[in-house]
Amino acid sequence: MATGTEQALLPLTPDEEALLRSLRQVMFALPRALDTDLVREQRITLAEYTTLMHLSEAPRNMLRMSELAAANDVSLSGMTRLVTRLEERGLVKRTKCAEDARGWNAALTDAGLTRLREAWPTHLASVRRHIFTHLEGFDLARLATALSTFAT
Repeated sequence: MATGTEQALLPLTPDEEALLRSLRQVMFALPRALDTDLVREQRITLAEYTTLMHLSEAPRNMLRMSELAAANDVSLSGMTRLVTRLEERGLVKRTKCAEDARGWNAALTDAGLTRLREAWPTHLASVRRHIFTHLEGFDLARLATALSTFAT
């Protein structure tokens, strides 16, 4: 019987290799496809949409900038640039943290919530087209559980 180290050194089976290559393609192509649809139909990027979405789901529609960056899986400096663009359009507002004078919060404005609601149908249609039409017949709960273990 192979130990964990010996198992790790075994070559991938053809099915494992095919899955690995498919995952790489999805990780690259899916965000680009969703972004393309949102930009074409709504003139909003996927990163902007996701930022507004996270804020809409947060208590008081507000998150610390560091929490928002983590939720979007971007650097704090990248999130600062993104929030600056959204702030210039009146969709987000930045405020000092009450708990920590060094920190900043990003808060969703009424205009930001309206913009998110306008873009939501496009995002939903894009997700259904690019993801769920390809997964008909799959056990989605089991697939979600398996995929979520990658991030832990």
